[in-house]
Amino acid sequence: MVTYRDLTTLDECAAVVDLERRIWGPDYDDVVPTPILKVTAMRGAILIGAFADARMIGFVYSLPGLKDRRPMQWSHMLGVLDEFRSDGIGHRLKMLQRDRTLEQGLDLIEWTYDPMQALNAHLNFSKLGVVVEEYEENVYGESKSPLHRGNPTDRFVAEWHIRDTKPAADWTGAVCVNRGTHADLHVDAPKVTVEIPTGFTEMLSAAPDLAVAWRMATRLIFTTYFSRGYRAVDFSLDRAARKGTYLLVSAA
Repeated sequence: MVTYRDLTTLDECAAVVDLERRIWGPDYDDVVPTPILKVTAMRGAILIGAFADARMIGFVYSLPGLKDRRPMQWSHMLGVLDEFRSDGIGHRLKMLQRDRTLEQGLDLIEWTYDPMQALNAHLNFSKLGVVVEEYEENVYGESKSPLHRGNPTDRFVAEWHIRDTKPAADWTGAVCVNRGTHADLHVDAPKVTVEIPTGFTEMLSAAPDLAVAWRMATRLIFTTYFSRGYRAVDFSLDRAARKGTYLLVSAA
């Protein structure tokens, strides 16, 4: 049985640091240290752990922030050990984070995630209902984490409007702008789709040149269409075909 609780003590914060290194790799040098976890949790940060018996197997961590001068929560980390990632723990941690944010009287949580990670995209769009209209290039710089493998740390900024119920997306008439790493940026339609492969983490180590090609191609697509007033509103995961598809809709 998995249980969840808010983390407040130094020992619990130290356990989170240990978990960060187990999830992102022993050479990961961007861990949030114990004192920062402790003091920010004292002043509005949300830090929740997931436990299998007494063993911490996942956590979510967010910080209070401002967007357009309005208070919100910035979700900095969500991590779950590999062997538990198919058990819905990440989703449950996000829903608890939502509850805590609502208790603070806030209505927005944002975070970055790699748009090439199809399973994360599925969680964010299909289960949580985020939208995306910002693309940040190499936002964290070069990382030593084996999850990144030297690939630029490009990220989407996910917006989760936690008081809203997002309507089902209509994919009718959407035009695909890419086949593999080849894109047609001349497509001018109210709705466009962008395909990505699944298994990008494995690609980073097995075929790093191909991973860079995908990164550069999708960077160009997303930055181009976001600059034209599109935003990503949905994601479809096709495990059998080993691909995922984003739906981008024009605001015009």
